[in-house]
Amino acid sequence: MEDSAETALSKAPRTERGKRTLRRLLDAAAAEFGERGYHDASISGITQRAGAALGTFYTYFDSKEQVFRALVDDMGRLTRHWIAERVGNAPDRLTAERVGLEAFIEFAREHKDLYRIVMEAQFVAEDAYREYYRVFAEAYRRNLAQAVAKGEIRPGPAEERAWALIGMGVFLGLRYGVWNQDKSPAEVAAAVSDILTHGLRPDPAAGEGP
Repeated sequence: MEDSAETALSKAPRTERGKRTLRRLLDAAAAEFGERGYHDASISGITQRAGAALGTFYTYFDSKEQVFRALVDDMGRLTRHWIAERVGNAPDRLTAERVGLEAFIEFAREHKDLYRIVMEAQFVAEDAYREYYRVFAEAYRRNLAQAVAKGEIRPGPAEERAWALIGMGVFLGLRYGVWNQDKSPAEVAAAVSDILTHGLRPDPAAGEGP
């Protein structure tokens, strides 16, 4: 695993043209793996989709597994960047949760290959699969801890909260982003925001008369 990471680093493009070529290969790999799955996907399929020569592939990657691992990492960065851009101006943590979930569902709708690739990673490259979520969880944990320090949310275990919120987002993205789009991302995010803000405890005032 370490050798693979060192090889990928040594092959990282250093020119703008090289970076554009790598981007084409990763986008093509997303389409190839997303459509055909890891075992049926091929390097030639990736290069054909990218409009690149087979030798160009080996300029950046040594194998199908290596490009798959790079793709899982790349998808994590793309997802985090997409969400970060949209929550950057949120005035507080609860608003950021609503906006972030809405953004993630939108991302899932536009990148449906994400789910197949990441889920398959747990069988093809489990360490990459774990790292994908570990990076998300660590960033989430820091954000929640900062929100507690600012008084935006009540104190609580940031680690467990981070993983719980990630799990909720993953399945909401699957249900409303990939399986069915019968509700808008804003509707789903608003419903979940209510849960995060008020919890499931009944409203003591609900049973009172006027």
